[in-house]
Amino acid sequence: MGKILLFRKKRLTALACALAAALIFYVVNYPYAATAASTNRQLPIYCVQRDQKMVAISFDAAWGNEDTQELIDIMDRYDITATFFVVGSWVDKYPESVKALSDAGHEVMNHSNSHAHMSQLSTQEIVADLNACNDKIEAVTGVRPTLVRPPYGEYDDHVINAVRSMGMEPIQWDVDSLDWKDLSASEITQRVVNKVQPGSIVLFHNAALHTPEALPDIIETLLQEGYTFVPISQIILPGECGTDYTIDHTGRQCPC
Repeated sequence: MGKILLFRKKRLTALACALAAALIFYVVNYPYAATAASTNRQLPIYCVQRDQKMVAISFDAAWGNEDTQELIDIMDRYDITATFFVVGSWVDKYPESVKALSDAGHEVMNHSNSHAHMSQLSTQEIVADLNACNDKIEAVTGVRPTLVRPPYGEYDDHVINAVRSMGMEPIQWDVDSLDWKDLSASEITQRVVNKVQPGSIVLFHNAALHTPEALPDIIETLLQEGYTFVPISQIILPGECGTDYTIDHTGRQCPC
């Protein structure tokens, strides 16, 4: 009897260890999903459930402006459009580039007014900050933004709720080019083309060192694979969160 109890105890211990190891693996490799699933956090859109091979590329513009026109020229050659999330202070410095983006058919959306850590702001401060940026963009382009990308990719429930209270949609990404780390053009290309799936949103930066060199190869590869490039407003599902669509624990937008 003692041997049976000892055997059962060892089996339970082994099972507990296996479950603990699996949990640790999940949390380490999917920390965001684990947190969201356990707390029912309010989530922005990271990607979209799409049957068609559609992809949206996006650029954050907060500081430099060395490559903006080159990026416009590259995408013009392939007749594709993208979404640029710009900071209000960047609009102040480079209104001609903002207008050039809009004139070329690209979406110009909100990346905050001063690139602040929004989770440290009150709801009223968030709304005021985003409206200030919206006003600046609209003054140049004639179009008021409907999408927001929180600075640093940081957010919490009150940030997401504040954004949606304005009738705007918070946007993240599921494919990070890591161009801001000054990866080589080939490294950027491989990261992106290996990770893109239907409904992906790709993150680039307008002033990253090797993005202009990588972009043509990325576009050509994905075109050859049958992908269509669309701005983010055309890849996301329309309507109201919770009524017309849901966002799962990974940030994927899915139809109701």
